[in-house]
Amino acid sequence: METLIILLVGVLTAVAIYLILSRNVIRLILGTAILSHAVHLLILTMGHLKTGDVPLLGEEAETYVDALPQALILTAIVISFAVTAFILVLAYRAYQDLGTDDLNEMRGVQDE
Repeated sequence: METLIILLVGVLTAVAIYLILSRNVIRLILGTAILSHAVHLLILTMGHLKTGDVPLLGEEAETYVDALPQALILTAIVISFAVTAFILVLAYRAYQDLGTDDLNEMRGVQDE
């Protein structure tokens, strides 16, 4: 199961890099969002997919599940949502002012 998730992380990373390298602002934003999801899956997989009981002191269990990867992923999801919302607002505002969503036209670079 972990091998399948690692392959999925690789595919998501490849798709994200392809989208980030495009000149369209919306594709750039989607690429960063997909890359953040790939990182969430990677953190979850690196924490090992284990089954066990919750880590409570009064419980008598043989195996416990580490709660740190879930806490890190939850924090990362909140941060990536806030950053994505902020970038979407910036892109919308830039489109209103400049009338384009092409990054080269926003910078003022002329095609050769």
